[in-house]
Amino acid sequence: MTSFRIPLAALFLLGALTACGGEPETAGEPAMDEGAAPAESPEGGALASADAPSCQPMTEQMALEGRLSPYDSLRFQVGAAQALLCYGRPSSRGRTMIGGENVPFGRLWRTGANEPTTLHLPFAAEVAGVAVEPGSYTIYTVPGETEWEVIINASTTQWGHEGRYTPEVEAQEVGRGAVPAEATDEHVETLTFRAEPADGGADLILEWENSRVRIPVRARGG
Repeated sequence: MTSFRIPLAALFLLGALTACGGEPETAGEPAMDEGAAPAESPEGGALASADAPSCQPMTEQMALEGRLSPYDSLRFQVGAAQALLCYGRPSSRGRTMIGGENVPFGRLWRTGANEPTTLHLPFAAEVAGVAVEPGSYTIYTVPGETEWEVIINASTTQWGHEGRYTPEVEAQEVGRGAVPAEATDEHVETLTFRAEPADGGADLILEWENSRVRIPVRARGG
């Protein structure tokens, strides 16, 4: 009977590959519809402490793989604490979105795609001037030509489509604030959130197509 030995180096390599298992991170071309495309890691590759909030994509509603609007996240500093934003990233793809048929002025918008855009705040804060306690909140908006209405809602379990903003969900609104809208110098193809430091916290900046709005997030109390 013939016997063989597996080289020791190969055993080490096999063990390392097994230990590094898990879901692969993929990226895809985002879009506005409810369809599906490879998505980036919902944590954007950044790791936080074990007790930090995390994004929870609703994969029972739509698998991450194949989405047209990737699921993404933004972790940003507000004073001495960190906030986390989770959202879907639609693209224009030759269409007029903000102010067009898909995201008309004066109408409720999920402020992203697929899941509702969700802000996790492990501290008391003011968001667009609305006082909130530590917790998780969905952010809806009503875009306008010169001003956007920002809606902070404590309901986080509904799918993001505007048609799911039922009276029961609306009843959980914490408050509404208004922020000015401005134009970008260049076209922004894919919805993007970023944050900039500001006195008392940060400005959460939404940019898409030729629109930009700044949503102030300020630590409160303590």
